[in-house]
Amino acid sequence: MKFTVERNWIDVLGTIWLPPITAATRYNLDSYKMNNIGEPTRENVERWLRINAGDFQKIIDFRAIVGETEIPWSSEENEMMYNDCMYGGEE
Repeated sequence: MKFTVERNWIDVLGTIWLPPITAATRYNLDSYKMNNIGEPTRENVERWLRINAGDFQKIIDFRAIVGETEIPWSSEENEMMYNDCMYGGEE
């Protein structure tokens, strides 16, 4: 018997409320959240984040893996900033 595990997520880079600094997080998506997103387009994910990412006062950029669809970062700089926030910068 073979099982397939599917993981879906959105990596977010944005400005949090207090203190107002740049921060990053990962939202893991279950089937309910994926249904709320609808078709996995950049516009639909942005809409979902505006409604559900209350920890952030401003979303700078995101990367999403929803089903077989990957929505990449809008710039390499934002991807590097996300990695620095999540995993620390080089010293």
